[in-house]
Amino acid sequence: MQTIYNTLTRQKESFTTIEPGKVRLYSCGPTVYDYYHIGNARTFTVFDMVYRWLTATGYQVNYVRNITDIDDKIIERANANGETMQALTERMAAAMFEDSDRLKLLRPVHSPRATQYIDAMLDIIRMLEEKGVAYRGANGDVYYAVREFPEYGKLSRKNLDDLRAGERVAVASDKRDPLDFVLWKAAKPHEPKWPSIFGDGRPGWHIECSAMCREVLGEQIDIHGGGWDLQFPHHENEIAQSEGVYPKGQAKPFARYWMHCAFLNFDSEKMSKSLGNFFTLREVLNKLDAVQGGETVRFFLMRGHYRSEINYTWDTLEDARQTLLGFYIALKDVPPADVALDWNDPYAKRFRAALEDDFDTPAALAVLHELRREINRSGSKELAGLLRALGGTIGLLQDAPEAFVRGAKDSGSLDVDALVQERIDAKKSKNFARADEIRKQLDAAGIVLEDKPGGLTEWRRK
Repeated sequence: MQTIYNTLTRQKESFTTIEPGKVRLYSCGPTVYDYYHIGNARTFTVFDMVYRWLTATGYQVNYVRNITDIDDKIIERANANGETMQALTERMAAAMFEDSDRLKLLRPVHSPRATQYIDAMLDIIRMLEEKGVAYRGANGDVYYAVREFPEYGKLSRKNLDDLRAGERVAVASDKRDPLDFVLWKAAKPHEPKWPSIFGDGRPGWHIECSAMCREVLGEQIDIHGGGWDLQFPHHENEIAQSEGVYPKGQAKPFARYWMHCAFLNFDSEKMSKSLGNFFTLREVLNKLDAVQGGETVRFFLMRGHYRSEINYTWDTLEDARQTLLGFYIALKDVPPADVALDWNDPYAKRFRAALEDDFDTPAALAVLHELRREINRSGSKELAGLLRALGGTIGLLQDAPEAFVRGAKDSGSLDVDALVQERIDAKKSKNFARADEIRKQLDAAGIVLEDKPGGLTEWRRK
């Protein structure tokens, strides 16, 4: 039985769905004003793993990850670049998909863009106003009155009075309470705008996800997730908006399970654009081997449990690459048989138990390590096939083993295959000085040679 740690209740719960056998999964996606950083990549990788795993265990998963293409940061960046908002967001959304493909993320079933759902946002805002939960400010903005929603704070466990006591900004004349948040922003010069019953303007950030969720997945969903920092205020506000449209006391739960990924740290400090201590995923991938890089980053991000913080350095990334390389070397040396996944197999049973325990990827990977050691000992092609099949349920070990072990073939001007053959010939003619010279030349170029029985030599990149 699958269990999930529900942020809403702060405990693990048995996973049941609104519709039997079907999962409505929504994960907050990127704001496309720049390349996304490796901290964002962790969240996207986690929910890609959840999507793959639930699908592998028999669920029909409708996975939605939105794209925010209207936002203050987007407007500021487009104006600074001297380009239109649409030109910027189209370019960065395309880059986002390119980077995600390199990370081996499956495309979500739906990738809705905020600007495609303006009417849906306005419908929710209208309903909130009719229920007395939203109001129009003197400046033309429309606000959500948080004190009109009695359950505000139930996800983040924040108390309104404590938040109010900590508020240092004077209440603006157009706001009833400094904690109220904007649903619709009145039009300003040099900003995009849409017509509405509230006047020309554009949506606030929080309303976007409520509208896209409701339109694509329905009024209630099974799993909603994102990074830990989205709990408050973003996800708290989503709940208030999505549940606030109902008459008081009759609200349907917006999401049954809330999942949040812990931070990715750099030198033990949270990685974020605001702190300036971040690396874009593209920067990281471009510094890695073209063949091994995407799965190396993916493997690194999955080595820690999604609710535990992990520390990113080039050393920890290289350690992940070496570990992943060990798996592929095992699959290269023992070609996998084409096997059907049998969940009654002892290894498969423990692997499944780990992932059914709140997606415990470290425990699942520990099972794969045991399986690899047994493959190296026994040479069993069936076990190699099982290793590959189990890895595939979470998006690992699906590349051609020999290609992965060798890595990118671009070694500058070196013809590696020709040099390897020359070394073999030199050894046969007992020209050991030349053979050693070639080995050193290849080693300096990052090429590792492995001499095999029968005079064969295989190579791979360091």
